[in-house]
Amino acid sequence: MLRVQKYGGSSVASADHIRRVAARIARERRAGHDLVVVVSAMGQTTDQLIELSRSISRNPAPREMDLLLSTGELVSGALLAMALREHGLGAVSLSGFQAGIRTDTDFSRARITQIEPGRLHDEIGRGNIVIVAGFQGTTDDLEVTTLGRGGSDTTAVALAAALRAPVCEIYTDVDGVHTADPRIVPAARRLIDISYEEMLEMASEGAKVMHNRAVELGWVYDVPILVASSLTDDSGGTRIHGGTLMENRNKVRGIAHDAGIARVTLLGVPDRPGIAAQVFSPLADAGISVDIIVQNAGRHGMSDVSFTVTRADLPATLERMRAIREDIGAADVTADDNLAKVSIIGAGLTNAPGYAGAMFRALRDAAINIEMITTAEISLTCVVHQDRVDDAVRALHRAFSLETPDDMPR
Repeated sequence: MLRVQKYGGSSVASADHIRRVAARIARERRAGHDLVVVVSAMGQTTDQLIELSRSISRNPAPREMDLLLSTGELVSGALLAMALREHGLGAVSLSGFQAGIRTDTDFSRARITQIEPGRLHDEIGRGNIVIVAGFQGTTDDLEVTTLGRGGSDTTAVALAAALRAPVCEIYTDVDGVHTADPRIVPAARRLIDISYEEMLEMASEGAKVMHNRAVELGWVYDVPILVASSLTDDSGGTRIHGGTLMENRNKVRGIAHDAGIARVTLLGVPDRPGIAAQVFSPLADAGISVDIIVQNAGRHGMSDVSFTVTRADLPATLERMRAIREDIGAADVTADDNLAKVSIIGAGLTNAPGYAGAMFRALRDAAINIEMITTAEISLTCVVHQDRVDDAVRALHRAFSLETPDDMPR
């Protein structure tokens, strides 16, 4: 049986880690499995390469940055192939280009357009374990691109879909998806399974265990994803899939948080048709994603518009908002980068009474002020001050009794 696995940076952080992963893969190969293994860069390699680039250039060209950052995965892939050969096994490491991964031309956040798996099938047919550098691909013009942070997850799921693997196994330094970040809530439980929809929402709202684009790919191509620890063989992990769950007594499956957001407010914006397009089109053109948008009720033909972006995108956002302020007739532009968001997530959440009230009461009882509120089909999100986000996560985890296993059948 073909198995597609991905090992994250923490799993291949050192030579000892790589030898441990190689021993694990060797056991599975000897059990009769064909293997395609996607690897991330070792440990903090990507951060170190970014820092190195900044020591050379304050504004490096996106093309050169992608070429630089793609080297990290090549190193870990080659070392893992060497380690497997020490076990007497055939192994070959491939770049994204050699593995047939084609992308669009959007440097640093490219999207996979197609996978040409011929080389992969050939290497498997020769009895080789195939090691693929994650996080990268090439354009039709053979330019090297990267898929953005967490892109190795996306590589693995895309390969599993192209190769029709029964599951994509994501191995990391945690034993699965939890009801909240265990570093904040020690009582957080590992979920045995979770739906694509719920996991996508958790990833989008800040849960770091899975990349949201990888979950989306799994959902679209119906590839079940197993998230498990590379450090143990019996953690069980969490299975992300599209199976229908029976209605749970507690619809809240997990708490997600994101401490890296900022709010931008345009004050005194003329309340007229087309103003939203004038405000947000420049951000879309710059590739800046906007999350929560709140517009107050206009008075005397004027209103205030607030929205959130990632903290990393704040400087570019402010630059564009200040550039259009006079054109749209806004009075001023302000920003607050000391914010975070916390979300409760679960299928059918907004169709069930009482959950919003319980969330707001829990935050009130913890003396946490709510700055903004937004809802989606399966989530409720509040923006709070960054220094209270951990308290908010703990308060909500207690309020919805997430430390108690759900005893409804599945």
